[in-house]
Amino acid sequence: MKYVLTGATGFIGANLLRRLREAGHEVHCIIRKPNLCVEGLGASLHSIPLTENAADVEKLARVMDGCDGVFHMAGIFDPSPDGEDRMLNLHVFGTRALLRAAEKAKVRRFITCSSSITVCFGSKENPGTEESWFDPTPVYGKSGPLRGYYNSKLQAEDLTLGWHGLETLVLNPDYIIGPWDVKPTSGQMIVAMAKRSIPFYPLGGKCFLGAKDCADAFIAAMNRGRSGQRYLIGYHNLSYREFMSKVAEVVGKRAPSLPLPNAAVGLLGKVGEWGSQIDAHRFAGLNKQVLRSMQQDRYRSGEKMCTELQITPKPIEHSIEAAYRWFVEQGYC
Repeated sequence: MKYVLTGATGFIGANLLRRLREAGHEVHCIIRKPNLCVEGLGASLHSIPLTENAADVEKLARVMDGCDGVFHMAGIFDPSPDGEDRMLNLHVFGTRALLRAAEKAKVRRFITCSSSITVCFGSKENPGTEESWFDPTPVYGKSGPLRGYYNSKLQAEDLTLGWHGLETLVLNPDYIIGPWDVKPTSGQMIVAMAKRSIPFYPLGGKCFLGAKDCADAFIAAMNRGRSGQRYLIGYHNLSYREFMSKVAEVVGKRAPSLPLPNAAVGLLGKVGEWGSQIDAHRFAGLNKQVLRSMQQDRYRSGEKMCTELQITPKPIEHSIEAAYRWFVEQGYC
């Protein structure tokens, strides 16, 4: 099969690229510039801007000629002053350019990688699902980078699922753990804990999944997912204390034992607010809404992924170990 993939130089895209190549598929990657994630895999690399410029759409369509499906994995969270415009350009206008190209090339199936940020969350006993509705304003605020990210991702989903002439699906990865996390993003906690013992744990929790299972879910969605559907890509609902205890065991450090007080979260949020004026990217993790989210239970259900895409997730410890080995090999810790 021939597939077109955006975002191959990022974490989830890099893992998906490897699974596609292991299965013997021909893969054409739309990238800005190459990095170690795409080296030595035999994939075809194309540097084409994701814009609605007619010439760029035509170039994208030529790459997609004879293609069986498109995996649109490219995405960014940009907390810098102009970040909301950049997120809008990539998530909305870039998605529309790819959809137009796919329609022109008569591609059968198109998958957009969104984010769990647009999916409702709940408790372990009653986790959020793809069909549940929630009000984003109390959660992400009325403005700011996190709300801008939410808005642009939701718009990309609406564009994708509302596009006529293509079979379209949206997948919403939650907290994914594994190798090839080059920034790192979700693996930052593993890197930090490998360097030193961390005494505090956030009060909340998330829905975790290994990167290999995540990649397999995307491939399964291309083959058997229902057109017009969203799929939450996650499975292991763990408190941060539970997750960090598993990480501590893998990296050989003491597990955190002290709950992070809400007062400390408020103080860290103030530090992040000040620091973001100097270096928005460096202090992105101290965004007050990001910190507040870690104090809440944000559990989601992976039942639809398991039943419809037929994914049987592996223990999360396997993915923590794989991520840690990769970070050590690459000199992160």
